[in-house]
Amino acid sequence: MIYRQLFDPQSSTYSYLLADAATREAVLIDPVFEQARRDEALIRELGLALVATIDTHVHADHVTGAWLLKQRLGSAIAISAASGATGADRSLAHGDRIAFGARSLEVRATPGHTSGCITLVLDDESAAFTGDCLLIRGSGRTDFQQGDPRAMYRSVRSQILTLPSACLLYPAHDYRGLTVTSVAEERTFNPRLGGEAAESDFVGYMKNLGLPHPKLIDIALPANLACGRPSDEHAPRADPAWAPLTYTFAGIYEIQPQALEEHASAVQIVDVREKDEFEGPHGRIHGARWIAIGDLATHSSELARDRPVVTVCRAGVRSAQASVMLQKQGFTEVANLAGGMLRWRAEGHPVEGARA
Repeated sequence: MIYRQLFDPQSSTYSYLLADAATREAVLIDPVFEQARRDEALIRELGLALVATIDTHVHADHVTGAWLLKQRLGSAIAISAASGATGADRSLAHGDRIAFGARSLEVRATPGHTSGCITLVLDDESAAFTGDCLLIRGSGRTDFQQGDPRAMYRSVRSQILTLPSACLLYPAHDYRGLTVTSVAEERTFNPRLGGEAAESDFVGYMKNLGLPHPKLIDIALPANLACGRPSDEHAPRADPAWAPLTYTFAGIYEIQPQALEEHASAVQIVDVREKDEFEGPHGRIHGARWIAIGDLATHSSELARDRPVVTVCRAGVRSAQASVMLQKQGFTEVANLAGGMLRWRAEGHPVEGARA
C-alpha cells in the first residue's frame, strides 16, 4: 500500500493519502482547501486515481478540500450522515466500508468532538485514522458543535482502544509535531483516557480545559457543512492562464519545452546559469536574458512585472530555485522550464550558440 502523511501548517492538520499499489486507486482523508493544488500534484506524480475524499467530521479550524478536489480530479465526497453536511456523494454510517482497489477502510462512529465524528480503520487493523476524537496523548475538545465528553469517552474506549495493541493511530491534528501513536501507548499513557481513567474523570478534565474559541469557526463551519463548496467571494484562485503549466508537489509551476516554444514571444526567458554555461556548448534559447542565479536578487528589478517569467538552467534544478526567489520578490507569473536546456535540446527545440 502507498501511504503519505501530509501537513497543513496553518491549521496543524494532517491529511492522509492511501492507495492500493496494484490498482493505483486512492483515498484522501481530511483534505485541506488551501492544500488541494499540492495534493493534486502529488496524486498525479504518483500516478494515482483519487476515488474519494473522506472527512472524519465537520471541521471548525479549516475548510475541507473535498469539493475542490472533486472539481479537479472527479473524486467522490464522503462524510458521516450524522454530520449534517450537504453535498456529499456518500453519507457514511457505522460499519460501512470504503474500498480503494483491493484495500478498504471500515467506518466506526466515534461521536464526542462532534456528533458526526468517525474513525477509519484499515482493513487489517494495522492502522486507524482518528480525526479529532483521539489525539496523541490527548483528545479533541468537547465544548462546542455538539461536543459531548461522555460520548467521547465511550467512543474512544469502545471503538479505538479495543483495536489490537500494535495498531497505529493517526490523528487529524497535532500541535507539537508528533505524527503517530499506537493503541498500546494511548491505553497506557493518555492522561485523559488511558489507564484507570473513569468516565467521570474524563468529564471533569474536559469541562475545565478553558480553550479559546477556534479562530476560523465562522468561516469553516458553513463551508464544511457544504463539503467545502465555497461561496463566490471565497472561490479558489484560478490556475495561471498565460500558458499550460504543471504544478509540482515541490510547490513549483513548470512549463514543458513545447509549451515554452509556443509562448516564447509572450514571456521573459531568464537563463540563470553561469556565464560560461550560457555561452557554452549547450547553447541558449533565442531571446533568453542572462542573469546568473547568484545575481538574481539584485538584478530582478530589470525584469518587467507585467509579463510572465520562465526561468531556465542546465537541468531545471537551479532555475526551480530561481522561480521561488522571484515569487518571493513579488513576481506572480513565474514558471520553471522542466528539464532545462538538456531536455530542450533533446526534444529538438531551436538553440543559439550551441556547439556539437
